[in-house]
Amino acid sequence: MFWVLLLLLAWAVAGTACTGLCLAAVRAATVERHGTDADREHDLTLYEAAFLSGGPARVADLTLVSMARQRRLLLAHTGWATVVDPTGRDEMEQSVIGAIGPEGQSRIEPVRSAAAAADSVRRLADGLVRAGLAVPDGARTNVAACVGQVRAAAVGVLALGLAALLLPAHSEMPRDLIALWFALPLALTLSCLAIARVEAHPYSRWASPAGQRLLGALTRRVAGAGDDRRYLTSVAVRGIRAVGEPELRAAFADRGQHWPE
Repeated sequence: MFWVLLLLLAWAVAGTACTGLCLAAVRAATVERHGTDADREHDLTLYEAAFLSGGPARVADLTLVSMARQRRLLLAHTGWATVVDPTGRDEMEQSVIGAIGPEGQSRIEPVRSAAAAADSVRRLADGLVRAGLAVPDGARTNVAACVGQVRAAAVGVLALGLAALLLPAHSEMPRDLIALWFALPLALTLSCLAIARVEAHPYSRWASPAGQRLLGALTRRVAGAGDDRRYLTSVAVRGIRAVGEPELRAAFADRGQHWPE
């Protein structure tokens, strides 16, 4: 009867994984319903676009690039940031200046990290979550992760079934009937995967489907805007790789312990 224990384990594995996927799908559907109206009435700021595209670190990068282009912050290719204008024009800029410190000079990497963790970015994220445009912390990548768990459960059920069939002959239960019993939890996992493939929304790590639609609309809307607006929108959506100036792009590479020039 050892095969019965393996069958119970197979059901436990399959049931746990499928239940987790169902719960994640319900939470994702709630986010989607919440964001349906928001994406019709919300105009994204560049900071919001940066968060939806790349999270807190992207917001910090956008702020640094924006200030550097306005000559209010010097970003050296050696990886150091120097404050030129100590007056921040919004909360994000004030966070960057505060992260650089009273001496007015610091390496860029710790500034990026501190600015990304600032309260201003957290408030921005909370607002986007409430609007249904950003995926809540607990739901980020949950659907994809749960789908992966169901796939692993299907493999596990199959392995447990094979192990049961390889046990010494079962006088009380034919092998084909044992295989049929294990086919049930396997069918459950495969059915969940099939449904998820059809129904699950293509979530990014940060933006909900509504947020992704707004990002696409923003990109199309600024196509005819001024060069600076297009440039910063590209940085917000694509990150540092959209920075055109080689020296400015090099400033974001961690250069170790070089001293500022």
